[in-house]
Amino acid sequence: MEGLRRGLSRWKRYHIKVHLADEALLLPLTVRPRDTLSDLRAQLVGQGVSSWKRAFYYNARRLDDHQTVRDARLQDGSVLLLVSDPRWPRGSG
Repeated sequence: MEGLRRGLSRWKRYHIKVHLADEALLLPLTVRPRDTLSDLRAQLVGQGVSSWKRAFYYNARRLDDHQTVRDARLQDGSVLLLVSDPRWPRGSG
């Protein structure tokens, strides 16, 4: 039964939203449990949105790019916040 559940998870899709605080936009994304935050960044680039020097937050926690949707505990309908990363020095590159 567990193997079947794991096998079905590759077909599972979540419809989430990314709130771009700097631009006051809310963008829909469709993701899989095994997608990483880097994969989400790639989807945003595909929509013409740069996520460079920005950080994802969910439930007031900063998320790392290597985390998967499952690791971050995202669910259908979750909203991620994408904000300028204060760790990046202003005025550099």
